[in-house]
Amino acid sequence: MIAGGHGNQNPNEDWTMSKGFYMFYMLVVAVFHLILLSIPFISTPMAWTLTNITHNLAHLYFLHIIKGAPWQSIDSHEHIRETHWEQLDSGVHWTLQRKTLISIPIILFLLTCMYTRNDEIHFIANFISLIVCIIPKMPSFHHRRLFGINKY
Repeated sequence: MIAGGHGNQNPNEDWTMSKGFYMFYMLVVAVFHLILLSIPFISTPMAWTLTNITHNLAHLYFLHIIKGAPWQSIDSHEHIRETHWEQLDSGVHWTLQRKTLISIPIILFLLTCMYTRNDEIHFIANFISLIVCIIPKMPSFHHRRLFGINKY
């Protein structure tokens, strides 16, 4: 199946700006968090920490590790070695879409810090996951692979 029916040769660039995507995204995070809260032996601070770390790992995996497009595109040869983050907005930095995808992990981190009452262990775990999630989004890491990870 050839993609590109909506005027964009690479639909992987703009599906995150489609109607309702961010509402669906927040709903998935909230439902996951509520499921964790419903487990009797998981405390509220632990549920927030698990939600934050799981979210950041999923963010890292889906935006920075998976390469190419999930469908055949007209220009698939150009984007086959790019991650989804590198394909967003045709590689232009600091667009509204990229700022939003950067701010969501930061907001979730701040909420987690508030609900864990700034416990040191939770803070360290959440801060490390935030850094691992945010650093690959910086413009200086565009088309760069740290230690050759995910090079091919």
